[in-house]
Amino acid sequence: MGPLNTDSASVAPRRSVKQVLMSYFYWTYPRGNFHYDVMVTLILLFIFITPHLWNYGDKASSSAGLLHPIELTGDGSHGMIITVQAADVNVPAGATDSVVKKALRQAILPVTGDAVVVERWITITDSQGNVIWKIWAHR
Repeated sequence: MGPLNTDSASVAPRRSVKQVLMSYFYWTYPRGNFHYDVMVTLILLFIFITPHLWNYGDKASSSAGLLHPIELTGDGSHGMIITVQAADVNVPAGATDSVVKKALRQAILPVTGDAVVVERWITITDSQGNVIWKIWAHR
């Protein structure tokens, strides 16, 4: 092992933490450099870890899905009439109007999206004897 080079011209000057952070922010390092690898690793960690730490407000689709199709028609103004099979709506017996309204809104959510207000509803029976919810809603 040879003597250490003590020539001051060959030694790179030490950079301050601020300079290093600014060079990270402006992405000044070439590929294959240690600092480049650090930046890429931090980005990948952000992408894969943050969904577990923060609630982004996204919702998973319903697990089972609907058993029957939903029919959606306009009511002539800014509202809509949605027809849903009773089997697709989870309404407990003897439920209050607010519980029914919430269950109906939940049932039509895959078709209408979040920004829908349920105004009124009725139950009817179709020609095959199936109970159907007829729901009037608007955005």
